[in-house]
Amino acid sequence: MTSDGEPTKRPIVFWIKLAVRAIIIALVVWGIWRTVANAKGEFADAGFQWTSLRFSWLFLAMVFYIVGMFPSCIFWWRVLQAMGQRPTLLETLRAFYIGHLGKYAPGKAFVVVIRTALIRSSRVNTTVAVASVFVETLTMMAVGAVVAAIILGTLFRGQVWFLGMAVFLAICAGVPTLPPLFRRALRILQVHRANPDIDKAIDGLDARVMGVGWITISIGWCFFGLSMWATMKSLPPEMAQAGLEQFPLLTASVALAMVAGFLSLLPGGIGVRELVVIPLLSPVFGQVAAILSAVLLRIAWMAAEVVVSIVLYLASPSPEQSESHIGRP
Repeated sequence: MTSDGEPTKRPIVFWIKLAVRAIIIALVVWGIWRTVANAKGEFADAGFQWTSLRFSWLFLAMVFYIVGMFPSCIFWWRVLQAMGQRPTLLETLRAFYIGHLGKYAPGKAFVVVIRTALIRSSRVNTTVAVASVFVETLTMMAVGAVVAAIILGTLFRGQVWFLGMAVFLAICAGVPTLPPLFRRALRILQVHRANPDIDKAIDGLDARVMGVGWITISIGWCFFGLSMWATMKSLPPEMAQAGLEQFPLLTASVALAMVAGFLSLLPGGIGVRELVVIPLLSPVFGQVAAILSAVLLRIAWMAAEVVVSIVLYLASPSPEQSESHIGRP
């Protein structure tokens, strides 16, 4: 309501975003319903039982996922340092892994909120922390899209539509991280009002920092591919024979799925990731194995994030606690 009692009008951008999100949700629901409906007969023939899962492989998938996130965490730590901040590695680990739980909230803004709240201190400026989260996240997504594009473009050229998607997503995620464009975006968002020295902080993001980040994050995406492989191995042997020769396809599928899910802005990329993984894996493993692996991968990753977040939250001190401990005589 305005001061004179009239209802506040929503800006046109709000309604456009709402309409786009509604369309995405509708397409995702339709796609999942169609996929499951087409696979009903195959599920009946397979006679799958949840008790037939090999849970040791699912545990390994969880481990691979946590390890795969570590290079991105190190990159975020290096970005913060390059921007003049001084968090400890343990503080960065704590904020990074716990912050991932925020992606399950609408709009994914809670990732930024949680990470910033957990990392800020007298050694880490809040505004710079926010900017660093965007740099790390968009770089991770850009690397994932490029990895998917390279694999699909060299080994699976028949997947033309998915190759085009990977290239498009790489541009969408990667271009905003270029320092000149990132600096301009911060000006548009009027970040300078909160921190007039933000330009100086961004100047620390040189080619060396970003180049090393791209290399290390690429290794992380390989571990995500191993997590997908371990998930496939958790299925009964007669349902899916996933060898390491399928590792490139598994890596490309999970990379493209994660990036598409992130840019969809749906909580946790719900449905979007599955709609990428299933059609990419179905021609090789069959629809039943593809659907089950997509569902199991999401469960394994969520479980891994929750467990690690609880451990880090309870076992490691917050920046404020660390500073108070250091300040004691």
